[in-house]
Amino acid sequence: MTRHIFVTGGVVSSLGKGLTSASLALLMMKRGYRVALQKLDPYLNVDPGTMSPFQHGEVYVTDDGAETDLDLGHYERFTGLGCSRKSNYTTGRIYSELIARERAGDFLGQTVQVIPHVTDAIKNAIRLLDADDVDIAITEIGGTVGDIESLPYLEAIRQYRQEIGRDNGLFIHLTLVPYIKAAGEMKTKPSQQSVGLLRNIGIFPDVLICRCERAMKREHREKLALFCNVDRELVIEERDVRHSIYEVPVELARQDVDVYILEKLGLHVHRLDMEQWHDMLRRLLRPQHGDVEIAVVGKYISHQDAYKSVYEALTHGGIANDMRVKIRGIESEQIEQAGCRTLLDGVSGILVPGGFGDRGIDGKIAAIRYARENKVPFFGICLGMQCAVMEFARHVVGLAGANSAEFDPQTTHPVIDLMCEQKQVANLGGTMRLGGFPCRLTANSRSHSAYGREETRERHRHRYELNNAYRDRLAENGMTVTGEFIEGQLAEVIELADHPWFVGCQFHPEFQSTPLDAHPLFREFIAAAMIHAKGALNAACARPSDASAAQDHRSYP
Repeated sequence: MTRHIFVTGGVVSSLGKGLTSASLALLMMKRGYRVALQKLDPYLNVDPGTMSPFQHGEVYVTDDGAETDLDLGHYERFTGLGCSRKSNYTTGRIYSELIARERAGDFLGQTVQVIPHVTDAIKNAIRLLDADDVDIAITEIGGTVGDIESLPYLEAIRQYRQEIGRDNGLFIHLTLVPYIKAAGEMKTKPSQQSVGLLRNIGIFPDVLICRCERAMKREHREKLALFCNVDRELVIEERDVRHSIYEVPVELARQDVDVYILEKLGLHVHRLDMEQWHDMLRRLLRPQHGDVEIAVVGKYISHQDAYKSVYEALTHGGIANDMRVKIRGIESEQIEQAGCRTLLDGVSGILVPGGFGDRGIDGKIAAIRYARENKVPFFGICLGMQCAVMEFARHVVGLAGANSAEFDPQTTHPVIDLMCEQKQVANLGGTMRLGGFPCRLTANSRSHSAYGREETRERHRHRYELNNAYRDRLAENGMTVTGEFIEGQLAEVIELADHPWFVGCQFHPEFQSTPLDAHPLFREFIAAAMIHAKGALNAACARPSDASAAQDHRSYP
């Protein structure tokens, strides 16, 4: 029988329930168990696909085409498991499916209510994780205890554990134990009150995981154990890690939280094998080959979570090359104001990620031109690839005003155009080209060399594509399509042969990168940046100090 672990949060949001759930899943897997993960979100959006990156962060896309919460990215990166549509449910999705059933007459005249109909629908979503190949299912409840919108989910998991039996279910509550600097004390009262709210609705946490900035003392653990009715050894400290989120599983394992959980669930405690994870941490925290700095030129830099998977994939590329990646986040609008040379000087690679809308596009194009003309390794993802095509068409092919039809529907040279199947689409939510599609790679190309195979499968989220009418003119001038979705003749990868490393892809490779297995394109991009950094260092050492030394006078906007 599948055992179920339910993870709730209290006091404040953004405590790291997703990271904690992913870390626990990793530990269970490293003890030999088969695990599945799920996130239940209480907001009314059907999915986060139409939400602003400034408000919600990135939209994580699964292989089966679901637009999901970014915590699913943590799940996949930590465990290497593939998530799907059943891995993320929202209140909007629950209600839309329920109302559709009511309109179809499925309830035969019943009054449809939160209890039992909504809670039953939530339990049905959880029940999807029950399978012969799943030993432990971990379900994270979004939001915090006390939120009105979270109440149906809390009632549903209370019922679910009652139905499967106490020995087959476990409640973990993640809460904040703040340090009040003025008083010089850690305070347990917020956590006590959070647990009190849970107990009022019939949920009694089995494990209390306490987020804190400083180490907890024995007195704090004893007070929380006493007032929250939790065994003292199950009051777990989750202190802020010093360097990387990938240290979290190690810190939890140090306190044997996985051992206690398995014992509570009546499962055998197999040996924990974290050797590969520890080796990865060594390369992450003590790299042999120093640092390399990468500029990420985007539209949502001010929101750290907007490019979460991109940042993590860059880190993975560094791990694979045994070097540390430093990220210089640059708003593309800043480049429009201050220029490239001011903001990009000294970086060893430039990455332009995805996005929507025309704000900051000129800054992205300027950064790409800088990378192309100065032979700085460049990696363009989704919109980043499209901007690379626009830049090349304008400044190399000579197509004045070349643009994307997304930004200028009347452009005389729509080198990026709306996909044919998108032209009749009216609704915005869930209607893009979403999920995994095969990509055929051209032999002897950089992408083919990176993957080491002729075909791969990558995840997409876009409506616009390279216009095939311009392929030949681009190729005649040096920009070739080296990856293609054969069935639809869609360009997936573009490259410049006369550049040290200039690659753009229409898909999102960051969604399939993990710390133990960096995505091939990120691995090779960082390797190219490392070579560029060494070359720049050698050139700087050899450069004459005389002020009359030759300078590059090319100007950039």
